[in-house]
Amino acid sequence: MHKDKSQNSLMLRAARRRQARSWPALLAKPSRQHRAIDRREFLAGASAAVAAFSIVPRHVMGGTKYVAPSEKINVGYVGAGTQGIRQLMRALPRPELKIVSVCDPNTDSTDYVAWSKNEIRNKIRAFLKKPKWGEGLRGCRCGRQVGREIVESCYAMSTTSGKYKGCSVYADFRELLENAGGLDAVYVMTPDHLHATIAIAAMNKGKHVIMHKPLSNILHEAKLVADTARNTKAATHMFCAADKETTPLLCEWIWDGAIGHVREVHNWSSRPFWPQGMTGYPRERPPVPGGFDWNLWLGPVPYRPYHPAYTHAVFRGWYDFGAGPLGDMGNYSFYQIFRILKLTAPVSVEASRSQYWAIEDNLWKKQENNVSFPRASTIHFEFSAREDMPPVSLYWYDGGLQPPKPRELELDQKDMPREGLLFVGDKGKILAGFSGDNPRIIPERQMQAYKKPPERLPRPIGELDQWIRACKGGEPADASFERVHPFAETVCLGAIALRVDRKLKWDAENMRFTNSPEANDLIRRKYRKGWEL
Repeated sequence: MHKDKSQNSLMLRAARRRQARSWPALLAKPSRQHRAIDRREFLAGASAAVAAFSIVPRHVMGGTKYVAPSEKINVGYVGAGTQGIRQLMRALPRPELKIVSVCDPNTDSTDYVAWSKNEIRNKIRAFLKKPKWGEGLRGCRCGRQVGREIVESCYAMSTTSGKYKGCSVYADFRELLENAGGLDAVYVMTPDHLHATIAIAAMNKGKHVIMHKPLSNILHEAKLVADTARNTKAATHMFCAADKETTPLLCEWIWDGAIGHVREVHNWSSRPFWPQGMTGYPRERPPVPGGFDWNLWLGPVPYRPYHPAYTHAVFRGWYDFGAGPLGDMGNYSFYQIFRILKLTAPVSVEASRSQYWAIEDNLWKKQENNVSFPRASTIHFEFSAREDMPPVSLYWYDGGLQPPKPRELELDQKDMPREGLLFVGDKGKILAGFSGDNPRIIPERQMQAYKKPPERLPRPIGELDQWIRACKGGEPADASFERVHPFAETVCLGAIALRVDRKLKWDAENMRFTNSPEANDLIRRKYRKGWEL
């Protein structure tokens, strides 16, 4: 009997995950705290939506960019570094997708930074079922030729001849967009400073876009990306952990009043893992490696001589190229926080940061840093009341910093997690993993006493599934560029606050700070000629 119940439960959950309906639309509707969502009303609405979907011709819903359900989505894959290769191996098995081209300024090299020795090599070996792939090489091998090799080897596995030669390569994404025939979509896995430039160019060429976070490391560009998605009606998605079932679960708990009105949220990350806190640009002038187009890698950023301190995983630490720990990890948690608390843009932001002093001529001298993210920081955002929720403060911590250990954890004799998410309400606290995993009311006795509300909100399908659905004329992805813009904007505001030593007041409607010309100067990038947006 127990086994049968478990099987039924699994079947029910699987059916819910297959629902084509997306749940963020529900979050946008006005609601009252403790207001129950009537299941019959919800199912009736879903039935009506299904009926309407079946009556309206699919080419009408999909528009001019619509990809028929029976057709593959032809994808140009831009960015073949470590994260790009990891994601490529997730995309290739999907029967709905066909990777027709790989683009990267780097041809092929073994100087990339991985999580462990031979991590990427061993994953490629397992994926291609080639136990000797990369044998004899030292270092982490990536680049556009590696990407093409993986694509063609993967597709060859399903041919009768065991051969496949259908993937083109490009160094320049602009040439890809112009010359790759039959392209439906672009998959962007480049460093942060190129995200907006590539995504906007692709959407303006009529292509759908899926992209790794963030939308951009520049505030103005993040808005341009969202605006372009709205105007072109491209199917878009930004990877940001938008497929977690704990997000609607936490909505149900907090909207049910599990801990009362939420007044504070604390979110902390163990990042950065890469160098930060540099006070100046590198002075050495090493030669540009063969097969690497430094000008293309720089893209919109003003020219400076090549140095390996800028490229690969270490780009994240520089203001020009990266988005720091908040831009790297905050998107994975802010998606959850913004959905659960129905947040839009903050009204203010202020930050504190680590400092560095050196001894020069037997004197203490503070080392001013205007080029890179600090080694550790805290950022405080304030949000106004919305719908039935009061004003709330959101606190971000990185570089090993954390909020004080809650008294409730002391009562449970539990340690503070290395990374985490803490909701502080009038009547209690909810502690979860960094992106909302394993949520629980603390202390344990309060969790045990809580009567959980019924499961009423749809659970999301996978992030790639959401985008594929949107490309084929279905419901927009939960993390479409338009939907993620409010927290993408907030992440960029945090980066600006780290560079201005005062509390900043933000006017979201007019997209300006009301009390700092210095901060306003950081809203836009200083572009290299020919790369302006």
